[in-house]
Amino acid sequence: MQRLTVGQMAKLNHVSEQTLRLYDRIGLFSPAHRGENGYRYYDIKQSALLDIIQYMKSLGISLKDIKKQLEGRDLTMIESALREKQRQTEEEIKRLKTQRRALERTIESFSRYRSAPPDGTLQMEYIGQRQMYVVDTRVNFYDYDFEHYENSLRRLQDSLVKDDLPQIYFCNAGTILSRENFLACRFYSTRLFVFVDREFVPEQLTTTLPAGNYACIYCDDFYKEKAYIFRLRAYINEIGYEVCGDYICESIADIPVARTDSRGMYLRLQVPVRFR
Repeated sequence: MQRLTVGQMAKLNHVSEQTLRLYDRIGLFSPAHRGENGYRYYDIKQSALLDIIQYMKSLGISLKDIKKQLEGRDLTMIESALREKQRQTEEEIKRLKTQRRALERTIESFSRYRSAPPDGTLQMEYIGQRQMYVVDTRVNFYDYDFEHYENSLRRLQDSLVKDDLPQIYFCNAGTILSRENFLACRFYSTRLFVFVDREFVPEQLTTTLPAGNYACIYCDDFYKEKAYIFRLRAYINEIGYEVCGDYICESIADIPVARTDSRGMYLRLQVPVRFR
């Protein structure tokens, strides 16, 4: 038997001496031979077991679980442990992807706010297809003030939690006014929405907002919306377009920086249009 000291075994297998001493102390991997002088030596053939331990450790499996699986010497148990670790890894990857998307959305929000046109700007825009998560609060937003709107947002958040959706979407919420109510200037809306991604939200929970031309007006104050809707309708009539879908009030920035007592909302009021 080729006897190896702790230092030799560590160097041969690219681990530290402290690691081998820890494994020995917890009974996971111990030297094969004790010499007359009390020194303990490893056998080169033990490297195979050390390889397995290091491999399982690299997968994120705890030393406690590695020891349990190896002591059982049950291939089925080891395979089961690896499958469970695979499931945990996939969940972690999903969490990190969601976190990355949250960062992207926040950066996009700042960028859109900085590049948005001034308050009151009217213009035509082509906007690509979007996915929405919609909640009917059954309460008309236009009958109440901003404080009530905040209460309605809690219902939206509750719904996201209930549907087990990432909380990154609880930002930049908007409202929907039906085409009929928009054309009649009837201010009745009970639907809140947030834009979501197909990757993280089941299709059955989403509503597709088709790509197309939208007549838009930008607004820097929650309480200006009604007046600006009248301006938007006049603009559409002036350019000779026809409203072909629901009006939405989209918050392109929801950043409480300028004010700490309420949301720093900057809105893009928009409605899809087409040539008559």
